[in-house]
Amino acid sequence: MSEITRVLKTFIGYLKRPDLYPELGRKIIKNTVNRGNAFKGKEKTNSWAAERAVTQKEAVSKLFGLEIEAFRSNYQEILATAAQKEKDCPVKMGGPGALELIYYACEFTNAKHVVETGVAYGWSSLATLLSLVKRNGTLYSSDMPYLAQDGDQYVGYVVPEILKTGWKLFRFADKESLPKIFSENATFDVLHYDSDKSYNGRMWAYDELYKHLRKGGVFISDDIGDNSAYQDFCEKNNIETTVVEYEGKYIGVFIK
Repeated sequence: MSEITRVLKTFIGYLKRPDLYPELGRKIIKNTVNRGNAFKGKEKTNSWAAERAVTQKEAVSKLFGLEIEAFRSNYQEILATAAQKEKDCPVKMGGPGALELIYYACEFTNAKHVVETGVAYGWSSLATLLSLVKRNGTLYSSDMPYLAQDGDQYVGYVVPEILKTGWKLFRFADKESLPKIFSENATFDVLHYDSDKSYNGRMWAYDELYKHLRKGGVFISDDIGDNSAYQDFCEKNNIETTVVEYEGKYIGVFIK
């Protein structure tokens, strides 16, 4: 698909969804007036992250006092089935991230209520739900529709049907999804951010999510090296964060 075709298809997709008009307006501003916003402070934060980065295994041990090896062995069959489903999927989306970090954050907090932004195939959703199912918990997910491709039917594709009873999926931009989620449940045990990558988008969402994280809850943000939003947020709020290096990218995590 050419870039022009993709942009045109995306624009038509927005026009068909009046409920997405606010996000369309934000996208136009982000890609015109605020074009440089996505990478604001990137060099500063990559240097900062590199200096303090640890492995996923080290982070889980340090923060939660847990070892990560059991996750892959206990869920070997489920993870293998999910990987095959991703491989067979005709639409390509984001692959699995630091699944152990997410899973053990939920185990550490005995999570019953978790919110995540960004779903794609549903790898992070799967890791979360494998923990939540033990406590009849609920995962609230925010994920924009895939307007430029026929990918909507594959959102959450790797999540087994048996786990979906504890999952509520909101198909809007975060600025529309999160207020709807917070109206259903006000306090969360774990927050996982993996959606709008822009500096302004992150800062808005971090502030909103942090308000709804309980004391002792875990905050996780993927791809913090894209810009300095995560670093700036932590410094503004005097948060001592752990940085995880995973497959060449940086993840931020802290306990409130």
